[in-house]
Amino acid sequence: MKQKNFTFILPVSVILSLFILAEVNYPLLKPQSALAFFAMLGLIIVFLKYPIHPNLSENRICRYIDLFLVCSVVVCFGYVIVQTEPMFKRFWLNGVFLGERASAEHILDFYIGGFGLILILEATRRAIGLTLPILAIVFLLYAFFGKYLPGWLFPHRGYSIERIISQTFLHGGVFGVALRVMFTYVFLFVLFGAFLERTGATSYILNLARRIFGSSTGSPAKVAVIGSGMMGSLSGSAVANTATTGTFTIPLMRSMGFKPEIAGGIEAAASSGGALVPPIMGAAAYMMLEIVEPSVTYLEIIKAALLPAILYYTALLLIVHFHAKRTLTTDENTVHTSTTTDAENTSENLTSEEMPKMQGFVFLSAFVTLIVFLLMGATPFRAVSWSLLAVLIVSVFHSKTRVGPTGISKAMENAGHSGVSLIAAASCVGIILGVVTLTGVGSKLPRVLLPLAETNLILALFLLMISTIILGMGLPSSVCYLLMAILVGPVLLDLGVVPLAAHFFIFYFGMMSMVTPPVALAAYTAAAIADSGIMQTAFAAFRFALVGFALPYAFVLRPELLWLSTNGGSPELWVVIINLFWTLVATIIFAAGIAGFAFKEVSLWERCVMFIAVAILFFAPTDMHLMWIHGLTLLASVFIFYYNWHKEEISHEKFT
Repeated sequence: MKQKNFTFILPVSVILSLFILAEVNYPLLKPQSALAFFAMLGLIIVFLKYPIHPNLSENRICRYIDLFLVCSVVVCFGYVIVQTEPMFKRFWLNGVFLGERASAEHILDFYIGGFGLILILEATRRAIGLTLPILAIVFLLYAFFGKYLPGWLFPHRGYSIERIISQTFLHGGVFGVALRVMFTYVFLFVLFGAFLERTGATSYILNLARRIFGSSTGSPAKVAVIGSGMMGSLSGSAVANTATTGTFTIPLMRSMGFKPEIAGGIEAAASSGGALVPPIMGAAAYMMLEIVEPSVTYLEIIKAALLPAILYYTALLLIVHFHAKRTLTTDENTVHTSTTTDAENTSENLTSEEMPKMQGFVFLSAFVTLIVFLLMGATPFRAVSWSLLAVLIVSVFHSKTRVGPTGISKAMENAGHSGVSLIAAASCVGIILGVVTLTGVGSKLPRVLLPLAETNLILALFLLMISTIILGMGLPSSVCYLLMAILVGPVLLDLGVVPLAAHFFIFYFGMMSMVTPPVALAAYTAAAIADSGIMQTAFAAFRFALVGFALPYAFVLRPELLWLSTNGGSPELWVVIINLFWTLVATIIFAAGIAGFAFKEVSLWERCVMFIAVAILFFAPTDMHLMWIHGLTLLASVFIFYYNWHKEEISHEKFT
């Protein structure tokens, strides 16, 4: 029964992919109908793919329940389509389409809407766990019991069940901004990544990184950093990225002498940062197109993400290099030839095989065409559609890259597997956003937080960081961003932060929640591959990704790192260069302090001086009249590195 259910996923995924490609580029349906069909196909795959409980995956009764839920999804979401599309006008209740029945709904509307909410909650529970469904239920209870709440819990007059169903399912809510972003942008890029993977992009990226670093110290770890960063730009998912590239890179790192938890931690930290790498990035980047005010273009988001991504991966490479210098001996820097596990043999073959040039050409053509179409003014969904077509055309010229009909269907199936959890999550987030709109809590929460930090921007940033990390522990980073951007983001805007910088701040910490213990989903995935302890791997990933917790403060305080001036315009080039220089210096010092190694082992007092220097370079203003502070800090840092380089000689001279 389980196998039969899984065979249905392929045709549903193909229909989903073809529908999105057609409807996004050449829309025929009403917006709500298109989203309802999109959500219907996604939830069908969820109920076919995820059992009620993992231990009951082979239970025949449970699988029949799954098929019943699939049929229920078709009924509930099909009802929305029928009651919205003019072609079904003769089936409209009372002769009025659903959008015009607000406050005058038929009783059947409420039954369908209520059951639809239950289906969404259950699908989300299966796909990503309990956290988001529980949060949605709390919001639904808040909407109903609002008039009984104490003053500190944002009371309101309370709403009937019918009004709540109307707001969250029938008119907006589920079919709102979250699902629209997934439909218009995210799934297309998931599909784009799936096709690139079928052409051999994964092996090409890893081989390219392997050739770049050769036999340098800790080279497999550096391959993991660069390879995961580039692959993360394709998938936008830290967990999916870890599972994909970690299968190759983690065994490689272990064969070089890295401890299992360290290998897993490096991979998780590198994969988590992939969502910031242009030009594709994570789902939150596309959400910014809908949320940031004043509105921004996709090219502006790519431009803003470029320098932070470079700084993050530069820091990660340095930390990995310093860590390898400190912990690996010369012998361990040579790949072991006697590896025995299948995974390690696969990794060895991957790095030693000749890199097909055609795979590189396909990979390059995909990114070049995407950027060219964006520069020509095409919308992101139109640009990725044309880029996908270019990939298919270029790939036919070589047997190693040729996709073919079977490969196309498999790519669409992989996209279905990868994207449905986000479809379920976006639908569930829509419930929360519907309640936020209905009750007005979105405007009440910032009014409470603002007085706590209205005189201290750093405190406001710290509170927002903690809130985002806690919420992101059980949610996908894109979902976490969406909730925090709407609920708490206005606090930063009221404090005078450049809007796009404020949204990037939230985006970064939503991403960092993937490697923040105790719930670090990317680290959990890496631990499973590395066969290491979950908490040990999570703390290792947290340590390697620490620079990601400092960078957001830097580009909020220095929006020039996002190519923005303090008034939101374009800064002068020399101002960008100055800010980039000081942030890069701080990043190098921070990397040495985290790894505990520069030229030699770093002592406790050296680390303390390094971290003080980092704090000054990150947080001190870069105004010309205060530049002497940075100058003195730089001199102190140079002294520490010089002392670290020669401290054995200095100690010997002092002793003699």
